[in-house]
Amino acid sequence: MSFSQGISGLGVAAANLDVIGNNIANSGTVGYKSAAATFQDVYAGSRVGLGASVSGVTQNFTQGVTQSSSRPLDVAILNGDGFYRLSSPSGEVMYSRNGQFTRDKDGYIVNASGLRLTGYGVNASGGINGGTPSPIQIQSASMTPNPTGNVNAVFNLDARSTVPTKTPFNPADSATFNYSNAIGPVYDSLGNPHDVAVYFVKTAANTWNVYGTADGTPLAAGAPLITGMTFDTKGVMTAPAGGSMNIGPINFANGSAPLTAKVDLTGTTQFGATNGMTKLSQDGYKSGELTSFSINPDGTITGKFSNEQTKLMGQIVLSSFANPNGLQPKGNNVWAETLASGNALTGTPGEGTKMGSLASGALESSNVDLTSELVNLIVAQRNYQANAQTVKTQDQIMQTLMNIR
Repeated sequence: MSFSQGISGLGVAAANLDVIGNNIANSGTVGYKSAAATFQDVYAGSRVGLGASVSGVTQNFTQGVTQSSSRPLDVAILNGDGFYRLSSPSGEVMYSRNGQFTRDKDGYIVNASGLRLTGYGVNASGGINGGTPSPIQIQSASMTPNPTGNVNAVFNLDARSTVPTKTPFNPADSATFNYSNAIGPVYDSLGNPHDVAVYFVKTAANTWNVYGTADGTPLAAGAPLITGMTFDTKGVMTAPAGGSMNIGPINFANGSAPLTAKVDLTGTTQFGATNGMTKLSQDGYKSGELTSFSINPDGTITGKFSNEQTKLMGQIVLSSFANPNGLQPKGNNVWAETLASGNALTGTPGEGTKMGSLASGALESSNVDLTSELVNLIVAQRNYQANAQTVKTQDQIMQTLMNIR
C-alpha cells in the first residue's frame, strides 16, 4: 500500500488552487494574462499509477477587454499579439501588455517599475530613425523659431475697379490704391512677428501693380513688387510667370537675420466680384513650449506646442513571439524572452499588422473570466478533499493491519 497517490493528488490540487487563486487576485490587474495548471500521471514500471504531478502552467494570451481612460499615456494594444518592449537602465529587455505609462524626471516614458518604453527616435530632418530600438525620451526643450520663407495667398481682384486718379502710390492714402490686405504676420529668424501687407493698384484693363509694406514701411523703397500683373478675358492670371513674387531682404534692425520670402499668388483671379482673400498660409512660426503630446495608432508620438505647431517626437515599437507561452514570467506584469519563446520579432504597430495597433487613452483589462475561475475553484476544492479522503482511507487500512494479532 502507498500514500503516494493521495499525497501527489493533494500536491497537484494545491498547485491548481494556487494558480486559480492567482488568477482571481489579478482579475483587476491591467494587461494580466490568466494561467492554467496542467497535470500528468506518474508511473514507475508498473501498471498501477503512482499519482499525478504538475506538468506546467500555461498562460492564455488572448486579448482582454479594452477600457477607456482619461490619461494620454494609458495605451492599449488592439487586435494583435504584440508586447511593449521595455528596457531597464542596465539594458535588460522585458516585454509587457500593461500600457500604464508615465514620464520620469528625465522625460523617459516608463512603467510603474521604472522600465523604459522603447521605440525609434527622430532624426535631424524630423523623420523617424530605424535601427535598434532605444528608450523613448520626450524632450521638453522649446521649439526653435522658424523664419517665414514661403507665403501662399489667393485673392480676387474686382474687375469692375477703375484706375486710381491719384498718384503716386502711398500706403497711407487709400485713394492711391484699389485694395489691400495683410499677408502676415510673418516671422523673422528670432521668432518675432511682423505685419506685412500687399496693395493692389489697377493700371489698365486687366493689369495691376502690386506693392507691399512691412510694419508700415514700404517695401522695395516704395517701388512695385510686381509690375504688370495681368489677367486674361476669363479672369485667369497670366503674369507674372509662376504667379509669385519675392519680398526682401527686409532688415528689421532687431538682431534678426534679414528676411527674404516668396509670396505665391497662384490662383488669384480677376472676376466681377468684391475684392477679397480666399486663401492664406505661411511656413514661419515663433518659438513654443511643449504643452501636450498624443500617441497615434501607428505608435508615432506627436507633440503639441504653444505656438500651435506639432512635431514628431518618436515612435513606439511592439514585439511578438512565435511561442508566447515560452516567455518567462518575471512579475510586475513583464515577461522575459527565452529559447522556448523564440526571438522577439520587433516592428511598428499599425492597422492590419500582426502586432496590432495602439489606442491612447485606453487600457487592456485582465483577461481573467472571474465566473469561470470561481467554478474552477469549487472543482479544485473538491479534488483536494477527495485526495485527502484517499490519504485518510489508506491510514485507516494501515491501522487495521497494525491491529491484526
